[in-house]
Amino acid sequence: MKNEYSIRIIYIVLMGFGFPIMRYMSLYFDPLNNNAIRFLFGSLFLLLICVFKFRSILKDCLADPILISKLSLLGLLMTANMYCFMNGLRHTSALTGSIFGILAMPLGILMIALFYQDERRKIQQRTFYLGGGLAVIGSLIFVFYGNQATAGNESADFIHGAFFLATAIFIQSLQNVIVKDIATKLHVIIISTTTATIAGLIFLALAIFSGKINQLSVVSDSLLIALALSGIYGILSGMLLAFYIVQKQGVVIFNLIQLLGSVDLCL
Repeated sequence: MKNEYSIRIIYIVLMGFGFPIMRYMSLYFDPLNNNAIRFLFGSLFLLLICVFKFRSILKDCLADPILISKLSLLGLLMTANMYCFMNGLRHTSALTGSIFGILAMPLGILMIALFYQDERRKIQQRTFYLGGGLAVIGSLIFVFYGNQATAGNESADFIHGAFFLATAIFIQSLQNVIVKDIATKLHVIIISTTTATIAGLIFLALAIFSGKINQLSVVSDSLLIALALSGIYGILSGMLLAFYIVQKQGVVIFNLIQLLGSVDLCL
C-alpha cells in the first residue's frame, strides 16, 4: 500500500511538469511533427528495454492476432487523443488543458463503470457524484469565463481549442477501457511500447503525406533534441506510469489521481 501511494505522488508530480512542457513544444511544432517525434523517440527508448528484458513476451504478443488488434485500436485512439490534445493546448494554454483534465475525471469513471463491475463498486457513494458534479460545473464555468475574457479572433481560437480538448478527453475515456482489458494480459511496458510505436508511425506518415515534415528542417537542433527528450519523458510518465496505475490500482483511482494533479496545476 505504501508503494502505491508513492507511485501516485510521483505521477502527480511528473504530470505537473508534463503539461507546461507539452504546451511549450506545441508553440514551435505542428501537432503532427510534435507527436511523431515524441512518440517515436519515446517508443524507441522503451523498445530497447523490451529487447533486453521482455523479448519473449513481445514475440508471444506479436503472435496473438486478437491482442494485436486490441493494441492497434489502442494505438489509433492514442493517435487521435494526442492530436486533439496538442491542438487544444496550441490554441489555449497549459492551464486550460489541466482544467479539461478535471472535466475528464467523472466522464472517464462513469464510462469504465459501464464495463467493469470492480470499478463500479468503487463509485457507489454519494460523495463521488457530488464531487464529480462540482468538477464538471467548475470546468464549464472556467471555459465560459475564459471565452468571455477574450474577444474577436482570440475568442474563436479559444473555442476551437476547447473543442479539441473536449474531444481528447472523450477519446481518453474510451482508451482507458481498452487499457483495463489489455493490462490483465500484458506487462505495461509492452503495452506502452506497442501503443507508442503505432501512434508514432501514424503521425510520421501523416506528417510526410501532408508535407508538414519539411518544417523540421527550419527548426534548430537544440529544439529538436529537446522535443525528443520531452517525448521520452512524456512516454515514461504519461503512458508507462499511467498504464501501470490502471493495471495495479484501477481506472477509478487513476482518474482521481489525475484530478488531484490537474487541481494542483491550476493552483
